[in-house]
Amino acid sequence: MATEVKVPALGESVTEATLGEWLKQPGDAVALDEPIASLETDKVAVEVPSPVAGILSEHSVKVGDTVNVGALIALVEAGEAGAKPAAKAAPSSAPAPAPTPSPTPAPAPAAEEESGDPQTLSPSVRRAVLEHGLDPSTIKGTGKDGRLTKEDVLAAAQAKKAAPAPSTSAPAPSPVAGAGGERREERVKMTRLRQTIARRLKSAQEEAALLTTFNDVDMTAVIEAREAYKDLFAKKHGIKLGFMSFFAKASALALKDVPSVNARIEGDEIIYHDYLDLSVAVSAPNGLVVPVVRNVDTMSFAEIEQAIAGYGQKAKDGTLTMADMQGGTFTISNGGVFGSLMSTPIINPPQSAVLGLHRIEDRPVARDGQVVIRPMMYIALSYDHRLIDGREAVTALKIIKEAIEDPMRLLIDL
Repeated sequence: MATEVKVPALGESVTEATLGEWLKQPGDAVALDEPIASLETDKVAVEVPSPVAGILSEHSVKVGDTVNVGALIALVEAGEAGAKPAAKAAPSSAPAPAPTPSPTPAPAPAAEEESGDPQTLSPSVRRAVLEHGLDPSTIKGTGKDGRLTKEDVLAAAQAKKAAPAPSTSAPAPSPVAGAGGERREERVKMTRLRQTIARRLKSAQEEAALLTTFNDVDMTAVIEAREAYKDLFAKKHGIKLGFMSFFAKASALALKDVPSVNARIEGDEIIYHDYLDLSVAVSAPNGLVVPVVRNVDTMSFAEIEQAIAGYGQKAKDGTLTMADMQGGTFTISNGGVFGSLMSTPIINPPQSAVLGLHRIEDRPVARDGQVVIRPMMYIALSYDHRLIDGREAVTALKIIKEAIEDPMRLLIDL
């Protein structure tokens, strides 16, 4: 008897999702609670487990379809998982019982299914495979159940570039292919997450009175502190001492003195928070996500570093939950890890401000009448001018700058 697989509850106020990927195909054996499909919600990917052990007999929806909570998406025939090979072998050998070649054609479809079936690859992986002209069946996957990730494809593309060029006698057809000017386009539907990101960012631009103020920070003191204590810190806490914990604590200091930067508008009221729930922008395979580190104002440096590292790993693994993403009163976005010199970040509604960090580079600056070279970083605070005045925004950014340039202020709450 077939068991129905339905869309599970997806979190508060989330009623629908998009079928992002089938992790199991009809005829595949599945274990109890083994993921068979991946759903994309507005914020995170959610895996759908099998309610029984058996054989997946049918897909009821296609990749890209929108499904509501409780909707039927698949059927699983309960039974022994080990029965699958026998069930498949019987029909494949039935057409030609006498000759031995009948088992030979069977592996061919399996190979095609590994490399050619678009449903086995996520949209980002498919796009990367096409861009780099790679055969996915030749790449070893490091994701869950051996699935390919975008990082696997990029690593294979890098290895392909580093490989020695073919002999000069073979490339005769190459000029012909180049001369033909073959150009390709691929039309890929936006994921639900990307659609939500686009909608929220555009909404922020249209509703908020966005303005950005800049400053630059001398990172000498923080770099020296990290260098002096990094080994002891890692030995004691089991985590590296990074820059984000310094900026998180400096932000907590600034927002305590300038509470409007940590507030939000709700209707015709202003909601102030006496705590700091920090949204940390993290790059995930499907787009930018902002998990929330709660009560940053009461956390230690080690607790902040551990929380951020944990969210970064969960984002990479695609295991962030709805609870991880909800809330947040202020955001820090670090474009410096990608090499950004300067940017004007967009606020994360309903928040009213976001701090943008950028790359550190040696620049000449004036100190005590002398020109010296210092590691400098541009920082930017984008804010909703409807709630935050320029004086308040500049003051908050200046407090952050001073706390980073003199970390002792973080210890004595100055």
